[in-house]
Amino acid sequence: MSVITRRTFVKGLAAGGAMLAVPDWTALAQSAAPPVLRGTEFDLAIGETPMNFTGAPRIAQTINGMVPGPVLRWREGDTVTLRVANRLRDESTSIHWHGIILPADMDGVPGLSFAGIHPGETFTYRFDVRQSGTYWYHSHSGFQEQRGVYGALVIEPSGEESVKADREHVILLSDWTDENPERVFAKLKKQSDYYNVNKRTLGDLFRDFRRQGVKATLADRAAWGGMRMNPTDLADVGGSTYTYLMNGTTPAGNWTGLFQSGERVRLRLVNGSAMSYFDVRIPGLKMTVVASDGQPVHPVTVDEFRIATAETFDVIVEPTGQDAFTIFAQAMDRTGYAAGTLAVRQGLRPPVPTLDARPLLSMSDMGHGDHGAHAGHTMPGMSTPTHSPSELRNPLVDMQTTMAMSRLDDPGIGLRDTGRRVLSYSDLGSTFKDPDGREPSRTVELHLTGHMEKFAWSFDGIKFSDAEPLRFTYGERLRIVLVNDTMMTHPIHLHGMWSDLENDAGDFMVRKHTIDMPPGTRRTYRVKADALGRWAYHCHLLFHMEAGMFREVRVSK
Repeated sequence: MSVITRRTFVKGLAAGGAMLAVPDWTALAQSAAPPVLRGTEFDLAIGETPMNFTGAPRIAQTINGMVPGPVLRWREGDTVTLRVANRLRDESTSIHWHGIILPADMDGVPGLSFAGIHPGETFTYRFDVRQSGTYWYHSHSGFQEQRGVYGALVIEPSGEESVKADREHVILLSDWTDENPERVFAKLKKQSDYYNVNKRTLGDLFRDFRRQGVKATLADRAAWGGMRMNPTDLADVGGSTYTYLMNGTTPAGNWTGLFQSGERVRLRLVNGSAMSYFDVRIPGLKMTVVASDGQPVHPVTVDEFRIATAETFDVIVEPTGQDAFTIFAQAMDRTGYAAGTLAVRQGLRPPVPTLDARPLLSMSDMGHGDHGAHAGHTMPGMSTPTHSPSELRNPLVDMQTTMAMSRLDDPGIGLRDTGRRVLSYSDLGSTFKDPDGREPSRTVELHLTGHMEKFAWSFDGIKFSDAEPLRFTYGERLRIVLVNDTMMTHPIHLHGMWSDLENDAGDFMVRKHTIDMPPGTRRTYRVKADALGRWAYHCHLLFHMEAGMFREVRVSK
């Protein structure tokens, strides 16, 4: 049980919003959620605002002066108009409506969808709302998303809400750094493990000698050394520079959402971070997952779930028996956490759990080894990948998986054998059948590739600047096969079209806009190319995208 460390508490001197010259300790315990804007007409201004999340004043890039920006609430069937003004001094900007089905020229990706919004200009987005659920929006220009240009988006259904709840709260998780993001990126390019504070030590070596024996330990160290990798490198950027936020509030700020005992409360969780995966639980409460990436799923009750960067999950909780519960979202690499409270009144703070133990990647996690298969047998979803010629003898590729699996039923590294019921992708099933119904007419296979030391990321060993567009024919149904050849997790996002994830039998399972790809995995999904134009397709880890894991998709007749 907890306890906010002194360092975490100092990092919570301010709870978001405008910079506080002198911390207001009372206000910190009563932080409010971002304001909500409703209707069909919206005015958003992207500018610079002083902020203080850690005790050190910084200039954030903000939407309407806030981090995060306001929660936007639309209604399915409406036509929305959003006027986005650029009040930055010397940078173009943009807003991308993540997961929203709309015309390509409204998608908000400079260089593909439009020219961007130049300083002093206002761009008007206007489109019909054709879906409902929980989504988010963010800048697609440079590192502005890391600086604070993001917000949550909720779309109410045109008819009756299928999920019944007495009240709801939006919970947006994110990561903040006092460093200039360009400097963070430059450090990663020079030393990719710069922020990995969890490297194994000499003490770990002797401990492994005792547990595993000298021979096995030295063989393990040699294998990792030969790949020039570290089994503790789960995240490129972590708590040594990041402060983790819940609705723009540090753990010390204690964002609080209210409830009355016995109510059904809907929590709309959005991972709006630049680089962080979170493992979310509410000690003392079960969570029933009812939606993934805005789309309804058959309810599944869990104790915990992992939310990849850019994903959203909706859960129902029924708090009772105590006045306050901690919402705990620990970073996947266990270097920090975001936290807040569900309570019957403001000012309450239950204990915060301690961080789980640091996880270690294994060779099987990396797609090397049998993943539990017995000699002469294969496991469901297992395949021996065929690598494209562009990956071979490529200075931008430092490893390839030898045995890829879907691992749809795996909750993920650090979440196995915890004694808690943890969500996996295999638990997710859309409440509707495959909306298209056709078998794919062709398959496109892409490998997620990288070189850890060079911090170079790509598809098939080809960075974006050297890659040809992927060409889809309007109206076709195709299957995308992704194979992760790297040791990192990658949340892959296709703009403008749905990604219909398949199970190991090739059957439609769940509709998503962002597909999580753990190391060594092979996952497949169907896409209907029903949106003409030029679309972005990329890893949603911001620094990976900037380092080359990005492709253009062109849909034409």
